[in-house]
Amino acid sequence: MRVVFMGTPDFAAASLQKLIEKNYDIAGVFTQPDKPKGRGMELSFSPVKELALKHDLPVYQPEKMRDGTALGIVRDLNPDILVVVAYGRILPDDILAVPRFGAVNVHGSLLPKYRGAAPIQWAVLNGDKTTGVTTMYLAHDMDAGDVIYTEETEIGEFETAGELFDRLMVMGAQLLDKTLRDIEAGTAPRTPQDHTQATYVKMLDKSICPIDWNKSPREIVKHIYGLQPWPVATMELEGRSFRVFGAAYTEVKTNKAPGSVVKADDSLVMACADGRCLEITELQAPGKKRMQAADFLRGHRVAVS
Repeated sequence: MRVVFMGTPDFAAASLQKLIEKNYDIAGVFTQPDKPKGRGMELSFSPVKELALKHDLPVYQPEKMRDGTALGIVRDLNPDILVVVAYGRILPDDILAVPRFGAVNVHGSLLPKYRGAAPIQWAVLNGDKTTGVTTMYLAHDMDAGDVIYTEETEIGEFETAGELFDRLMVMGAQLLDKTLRDIEAGTAPRTPQDHTQATYVKMLDKSICPIDWNKSPREIVKHIYGLQPWPVATMELEGRSFRVFGAAYTEVKTNKAPGSVVKADDSLVMACADGRCLEITELQAPGKKRMQAADFLRGHRVAVS
């Protein structure tokens, strides 16, 4: 099967690596244009581009997808199928229509739940017990195409979004291989999504970092672990903003207002909603390294409020 691959970040690179390992005929690789990065603002390659160049695959980085340039390239490459994984661009219908098998996508949720950006992080942030990956046919509307396969997995209670991302990245690559083999064999299912059940999620930004202590301990735990590795949860402590990386449940109860420091000797315990508390186990002071809360408290006195 002749494949044109389109993707940009690590999540996509894992799928491209799987196609390389399985000896698919990869006619070309599309990825987003190089972007300046770091203090020197030097142009950096996407993980997909780095992998493609390592394996001497042709790389294409069109600035636009609707001016005919990308369409011309895809037509010249004459793929049997387009594989699109976290490319970061919406493909126009004329490109989707080129391959005889159409275009397929790997998405980091169990569609139709969590269409859009950052589905993995939002599954953690929302406290879901399970999530998974979906392969689907691309359609005109975002993440609305017919489902081919899904694979489900449990989310660990203290699993970070980054850890879950790494697991789903591997699952998605494996499911893509199965999907392409079955499409070529003519045995792949095709199930329309129930659009009435669709939910949408947005990109993360730093505005959601502050912890809301009026929420339950579990909601706060999921907030802390769902915002790792970026943008990371924050809390105010004695007038300074700390980044928070770890938390644990505790049986401690309090009548203090949410956000109050309940305990700050060998552990840091904060008041949450309804008299319940949460222990903060790992944090980072401004300009300092992240450390265990117990170690921080040995060198810094924090007043119980």
